[in-house]
Formats: sequence, C-alpha cells, structure tokens
Amino acid sequence: MGLATAIIFVLGVANFALNAAVFARGHPMLARLPQASQTMGRRAALVSEFAVLFFALLLSVKGWPGYAWAYGVYTLVNAGAAWLILNGRL
Repeated sequence: MGLATAIIFVLGVANFALNAAVFARGHPMLARLPQASQTMGRRAALVSEFAVLFFALLLSVKGWPGYAWAYGVYTLVNAGAAWLILNGRL
C-alpha cells in the first residue's frame, strides 16, 4: 500500500463523516421528503460515496497515484458543501 492509497483512505473516512454529519443535521429540505425517500436517499448517498472511494483506491493501487489529488479535490468540494449546509447558508 502506497502513500497515495493511505491518503485516499483517510480522505474517504472524512467524506463518510461529512456525509453522516449532513444527514444527522436534519436539513429542512430533507425533512420535507417522505420517510421512504429519506432512507433511500441516505443509502444512495452512501453507496455512491463508497463507489467513488472504491474506484479511487483501486486506481491508486493499480499505479495511478494522481487519483489521490483528484480525490483530495473531491473531498474539498464535499467539505465545502457540507460546511454550507451545516452552517445554514444553503
């Protein structure tokens, strides 16, 4: 396991934590949805987050360490969106 893979893994944990924080916040837009849609939306978000993490890890292990930078940018965008939601700016 290389440094790029370790960085992607740590950033992946951070992305899952951001995702959990946003859903735990109870944003009014999410509260208006029916319970079934909320549950399915949470699951879809987690599955898509896992897919992005899985493929970034897979590509970094296969010799494409540049994906650590791409995943880092993805994490920054994700953190910015979570910050906007958690601070009530969005």
